[in-house]
Amino acid sequence: MILSQFIFVPLFAAFLIALVARKRENIATAIALIATGWIFIFSLIAFFKLPAEAGMIMKTTSGWKIPFTIALVLDHLSAFMLIVINLVAFFSAFYAIQYIKHFTGKWNFFALFMLMLAGMNGVALTGDFFNLYVFMEISLISAYALVAFGTESEELEASFKYATMGAITSTMILFGIGILYSFTSTLNMAQVGQTIQANPSNKLLFLVYGLFIAGFGLKTALVPFHAWLPDAHPSAPAPISAMLSGVLIKTLGVYALIRIFFNIFGAPPVVLTILLLLATLSIVIGGFLSLVQWDFKRLLGFSSISQIGYVILGFALGTKLGILGGVLHLLYHSIFKSLLFLDSGAVEYATGERDIRKLGGLAKKMPVTSFTNMIGTLSIAGIPPFNGFFSKLIIIIACFAAGHFVIGFIAALASIVTLAYFLKVQKHAFYGESKLKNNFEKVPFTLKTSMIILAVLCLVSSLLLIPSVRQTTVQPIVDAVWNATQYIDKIVPFLGSV
Repeated sequence: MILSQFIFVPLFAAFLIALVARKRENIATAIALIATGWIFIFSLIAFFKLPAEAGMIMKTTSGWKIPFTIALVLDHLSAFMLIVINLVAFFSAFYAIQYIKHFTGKWNFFALFMLMLAGMNGVALTGDFFNLYVFMEISLISAYALVAFGTESEELEASFKYATMGAITSTMILFGIGILYSFTSTLNMAQVGQTIQANPSNKLLFLVYGLFIAGFGLKTALVPFHAWLPDAHPSAPAPISAMLSGVLIKTLGVYALIRIFFNIFGAPPVVLTILLLLATLSIVIGGFLSLVQWDFKRLLGFSSISQIGYVILGFALGTKLGILGGVLHLLYHSIFKSLLFLDSGAVEYATGERDIRKLGGLAKKMPVTSFTNMIGTLSIAGIPPFNGFFSKLIIIIACFAAGHFVIGFIAALASIVTLAYFLKVQKHAFYGESKLKNNFEKVPFTLKTSMIILAVLCLVSSLLLIPSVRQTTVQPIVDAVWNATQYIDKIVPFLGSV
């Protein structure tokens, strides 16, 4: 398995689009679709081809030895993230084929899209802290530009806020990496973890914990680091909103937190306690802020804060059952939140409106969008048999099993709040009398197709809970997180041979 293709294919695609697609923008679409389709297929192959015993592949990108080269590590956790990233990326790119015609510069859009994808794949695969930072910045800089892609005042303001807060927290992460380097004299994650295991009581580690929680907490949009998200996500084009909420905050935030704090630092109890508190606050505050929103995409943005709280809550419990719920909700949220953002984009495409009070009656005019939005609503609210029900139920049961009864009740009640604000969308946007004054535009084929497939996945992905399927697909991911320092133990033997 050539691991570097997950980075170099989208990078080459971005270069090729900028080189040859300036005057023939349809070529940009073709290149983006081929590249995203290729790496999505290979992400599935990578996951199922991982060796059963070692469960890990490590490659370097040059003939140099560590630490003078980029080390790429594929285990079940990083392979899982590649599937999530490239699944959403493929359908977002397919959706954008006709959606993006409302904007100028299609080739610019797809070149930036492929750069963002290359950065996220790099974050999932990298085995050292410095390149984690580099790939993270590649994704973020592309995301800043894509948020501002409409070039209206709202988009530019949201992009500026996102870039400013992102720069501050990226600096905090860089300081944390610098402190780790001064302490361990290496940037390779496994070697850093090995050194920390030998001296776990060093007081500098608490400073690093704080810097990483704040830095990656903002990338995750955990409360109180969430202020940028409700502006950035509504302002971005719909396929980018799907990427931001569906995978970017999970890759640069959740995945980075889990990889570093579980696999490198060994899941310190103080960190898990802090994450448990922040996750609970995010579930509650994100949910209640969503209730008062009337802008469709802004409501979805605040909802992401609440839902990402469930993901972090599962992992922060530090139990196998909690981690199982966290892994499933990470995947399921990527599917149904991407679907809901694509639905909102279809509504805005057809009506020119995002204020749900000015809509109404869309169920008759947009039956496909109405149907898929209902599927997304039932999934995110945790209604059986849709995927969100199972992941939320597992997380709530894990809370009770771990003795966190109050948090378990809060998580259950917050799911009712989620249903309330999405039923508000159904009532005002899709049913009742139409209040539209603008001309109605037909939703194109690529938009409908992407939404329908994601809606089907909201139901089909529940099959991952079948015991035989779960043992071969989800359980290895849970084990990769649960066996916290096994990551170090597996990589150290590789280091002498590369």
